[in-house]
Amino acid sequence: MPHTNQVIKFALLLALAVAAMNAQTPFDTLVDRYFDDYFRLNPTAATAAGFHKPYDAQLDDYSPSSMQARISLDRKYLAEFENQPPSDDRDLMLSRLKGDLLDIQQIRMYEVNPDFYSSGITASIFTLMSRNFAPPEERLRDVIAREQKASQVFQTAKQNLKNPPKIYTEVALEQLPGLQSFFAEDVPQAFSAVKDPQLLADFKQSNNGVIQCLKDYETWVKTDLLPRSNGDFRIGADAFQKKVMYDEMVDVPLDRLLAIGFENLHANQQHLLELCKKIDPAKTPEQIVAGFEKDYPPPDKLLDTFRNTFSGLIDFINAHHIIGMPSTTRPILEETPPFMRALTTASMDTPGPYEKVATEAYFNVTLPEKNWPPERVHEFMTAFSRGTITSTAIHEAYPGHFVQLMWFQKVSSKARKLVQSNSNVEGWAHYTEQMMLDEGYGSGDPELRVGQLLDALLRNCRYIVGIQMHTGKMSYEQGIDFFMKEGYMSHDYAERETKRGTSDPTYLVYTLGKLEILKLRADYKAKMGSNYSLEGFHNAFIQQGGVPIKLIRHALLGDDSPTL
Repeated sequence: MPHTNQVIKFALLLALAVAAMNAQTPFDTLVDRYFDDYFRLNPTAATAAGFHKPYDAQLDDYSPSSMQARISLDRKYLAEFENQPPSDDRDLMLSRLKGDLLDIQQIRMYEVNPDFYSSGITASIFTLMSRNFAPPEERLRDVIAREQKASQVFQTAKQNLKNPPKIYTEVALEQLPGLQSFFAEDVPQAFSAVKDPQLLADFKQSNNGVIQCLKDYETWVKTDLLPRSNGDFRIGADAFQKKVMYDEMVDVPLDRLLAIGFENLHANQQHLLELCKKIDPAKTPEQIVAGFEKDYPPPDKLLDTFRNTFSGLIDFINAHHIIGMPSTTRPILEETPPFMRALTTASMDTPGPYEKVATEAYFNVTLPEKNWPPERVHEFMTAFSRGTITSTAIHEAYPGHFVQLMWFQKVSSKARKLVQSNSNVEGWAHYTEQMMLDEGYGSGDPELRVGQLLDALLRNCRYIVGIQMHTGKMSYEQGIDFFMKEGYMSHDYAERETKRGTSDPTYLVYTLGKLEILKLRADYKAKMGSNYSLEGFHNAFIQQGGVPIKLIRHALLGDDSPTL
């Protein structure tokens, strides 16, 4: 039997070994400190990420003093991260901080976009009601606490908003009736299980207060702000170049970036032209597209139509070894929340990376409004043809965003869990639309390929319109015309997309990321030779998390070769 001192010594060594394994590096500790400080200033982001107490009862503050505090925070941590040893995660944090400073100091959306405040408050409440991460009574108390702070946010809005672009003010006015309906109907319905009389009385008072604030804000926006909304939505070439560099780690000059966009637009248009000739050589592409666009389900069957695509997509992915599937859980189909309907037709709402209880993912689809005339309903529903529904289901769910979510939950790095690049996340989802059909999904159905190409042209148009509008080379009206002519889109759809581009300048990320992934796949295949497999590439790619593709190239190829 070992001597008692030897046992104690062994136990001590074992404890030290375990402690060493669990000990954080100075970099990890710095990441923790940064996000602790960041979430204190951005409580809605904390709730969305899955960090709840004490943030859930707090509301974001956009006052000048708070914005200055954010600038000071970013500068402080920028200096600290710059002193860390070089690593991909260090570069990721540096880019995030520089991008945040650019948004606050130069782009300054909080000074020009009235929807920033009204939809921001709505989104903050939505994070508390959309997921059952705590008992409804507890979440309702936090809703009340946030709602009680809403009036101050609207006061701040009136102080901050300087000279908004007219289009921003018009979008805010378009959104506001839906936001009021959201608080009047959806929020109470979400907490219908609560029976505590005092809690319900407090909620009624705070909720009615928010509705009144929204009504007063709508009046102010319409009568005061709209007449003096003469600002320019364009962020300019300098800010655009920096935003792509910091958010996506892409340093390609804008003229070359634009040329790449046009090259891909023309390639997809040529592919569509050749396909249409095979379908019916007597018809123009516009006529064939118009015919396919009529092939949409009744609006009240739209959610079911999307849901019915899931089994076929999953079976194909498994049978053809497209990518590993970490879970059999499926997303929940539901109508897009009101504060998102003006600018999006479909989206995936995934749980935060640190959400441990309410881990459902929601596939949101925007339905036509019930009070629209038939002509507008028809024009709206052309965005949901059979081919486009398939492409959208691939993009949002299998193997797009929803599969990404399942993989990202396995990432261990906190920096990679909380900092994501849109050219990765949206680029992956867009890449899968083409990849799945290339691999044989749909057995060559021409309508599915037309749908995929139309979605590709939509993203091509976003890419080009975003750069051109924000660098002063294209007007808003020219943007609408470009979507209609080059993307074969209806006026209603084209206007919606152009509106989005005014406040989302870098929505080029879909095509940008897709092209980066295609180049990386080709380079990785050349490196791996006979050891290459599509599933192996996809698994290796997605396990890196949602970081800019430059960092994934570095991990998979071991070099800093160009991403485009």
